[in-house]
Amino acid sequence: MYKTQLNWKPIAALLLLALIWGANMAVIKIGSQEIAPLFMAGLRSLVAGVCLYIWMRARRIALFPSKIVVIHGIVVGLIFGAEFGLIYVGLEYTLTSRVYVLLYTAPFFAAIEAHFFLDKDRLNLWKAAGLLLAFSGIIALFAKDFGSLSFTTLSGDLMILAAGALWASTTVYIKKYLARRTVALQTLFYQVLFSAPLLFFMSICLEDQILSGFSPITGFSVFYQCIVVAFLSYILWFELIHRYPASLLHAFTFFTPIVGVFLSGLLIMGEAISLDIVAALILVSIGIVLVNYQPAVNPESSKKNTLTHHDK
Repeated sequence: MYKTQLNWKPIAALLLLALIWGANMAVIKIGSQEIAPLFMAGLRSLVAGVCLYIWMRARRIALFPSKIVVIHGIVVGLIFGAEFGLIYVGLEYTLTSRVYVLLYTAPFFAAIEAHFFLDKDRLNLWKAAGLLLAFSGIIALFAKDFGSLSFTTLSGDLMILAAGALWASTTVYIKKYLARRTVALQTLFYQVLFSAPLLFFMSICLEDQILSGFSPITGFSVFYQCIVVAFLSYILWFELIHRYPASLLHAFTFFTPIVGVFLSGLLIMGEAISLDIVAALILVSIGIVLVNYQPAVNPESSKKNTLTHHDK
């Protein structure tokens, strides 16, 4: 049954998702100490793809409804693979707290791309305000000591920012070419299925040593990324999408970067949370709310127009 308001159960589920996704970057960074990042990203996609395949077969969901879907699925998978390649490698050069701020600029890139490529998704006052806040947040994150740039994390920061733009491109592409041809689980399956070969190929070409050890904490990292995040948490997210309006659900997405900065950055990795990170986080979080703000719409219409969402 499709519902028009959130009670405590979906709110608790959304907060649980924020915790799961908020810890993910730290877990990735811990795992990459013994497993090459691109190979680990490929492994994540492969295992999640197998799990999704079994789940979809059990639910009798068609894998490929048509031939054209296969083509679009490959494109989406390649963009997704490039995005996660940048995330996993970028984490090697920057702080997890910065990753959550920069990666979650994706809604703002999506708003800009949608304005040019989607007929019924133009920029409005709310989205424009959100874009301005996001831009201010990026400036706050990069600017230190009254304008001098910090080059210590610049390469990693730029990779994550590019990953955010690719995340947005995936979302817009799905809405333009796949939203009316597939269900959400199918698009998720295409992303992990077709990204795995690309990530493994990149790993072979760019990484000298795939495995330097495999401690219990690394095993937990792999399990967490593959099963908890890329499979179980997405199943929960799509179940929520099936039951509640997307506009209500996306209003909670700003919790993920907030939880990520403090859970992954401060508590797990022990990173110092500076004032520029806090300022950027506040601006980006408010911007997310504004970009996702929509006037009241028909629930069935909202349900049909829901975009695929993947954690980071």
